[in-house]
Amino acid sequence: MTRKYSRAMVIAVASVMATACETAKIEPSSVSPHTALYVARDYVGDGVFTQGIEGPAIGPDGHLYAVNFAREGTIGRVTVNDDGSGQAELFVELPKGSTGNGIRFDRSGNMYVADYVGHNVLRIDMNTRAVSVFAHNAAMNQPNDIAISATGRLYASDPKWADNSGQLWRIDQDGTTSLLEANMGTTNGVEVSTDEKHLYVNESVQRKVWVYDLLPDGGVTNKRLLIEFADHGLDGMRCDSEGNLYIARYGAGVVAVVSPTGKLLREIQLKGQKPTNVAFGGEDGKTLYVTLQERGAIETFRVENPGRAYQLR
Repeated sequence: MTRKYSRAMVIAVASVMATACETAKIEPSSVSPHTALYVARDYVGDGVFTQGIEGPAIGPDGHLYAVNFAREGTIGRVTVNDDGSGQAELFVELPKGSTGNGIRFDRSGNMYVADYVGHNVLRIDMNTRAVSVFAHNAAMNQPNDIAISATGRLYASDPKWADNSGQLWRIDQDGTTSLLEANMGTTNGVEVSTDEKHLYVNESVQRKVWVYDLLPDGGVTNKRLLIEFADHGLDGMRCDSEGNLYIARYGAGVVAVVSPTGKLLREIQLKGQKPTNVAFGGEDGKTLYVTLQERGAIETFRVENPGRAYQLR
């Protein structure tokens, strides 16, 4: 997340909210998601989510989840209509005082949510929708984005926007937190590499993406710069099956694709200017979903390779 947002509710004027389950009807799209690669279209329209929209992730049911549906402190679920458009509904209300950001799922189907207000990582049972605190550490600034390894170990970025600094945390399967590095830039996007050998972390304000080697115990070593951008910000990122990073470029209105060697392969133009995060999904894992802050919306486009998270499922 590149900015912290107002608590004001941002409700879609054009959406019809069904009182039984708070379902929002999304404007249909006439463009098939399978017609062209790297062509962005609307999936969920303006204002359905708040400007705090973040954390897109595909659940064990194949549906897309994102934080802050209709109001802060919620998680929304998006299902697919027959015409390929998305339909969003309320999935769960977080406990009072909690606001979500990044979302990840483990192989057992549990949802993990970075709660930047409560200094927590929350765990949600997808069957009962019960919310519990999986990890808490008062020394965390505001847990922002999270990554997960194949073994279920979590990594959390932890920015401090007041002075453009940040931290990096490891969270083990029992919820134990370990500070991996302090005194960084504004840590934001974080991802485990496709081969599980590296950890990527970006710094939004500094516009740098770092790569570490992962140790057997989950620690990190051999930090080096992967790529640096000349302008705009960096936000959430995900790997595809070939090891390429898809990075939300906040303010640039694009998703950048970067190779494991740090080469900028392409930039995909979006309709909105402030993408906050990305997630792979679809029946074959080759659909990318992008959350847009200023629109409170979700855009989507097709890609060549499935996502790493899709493969892990």
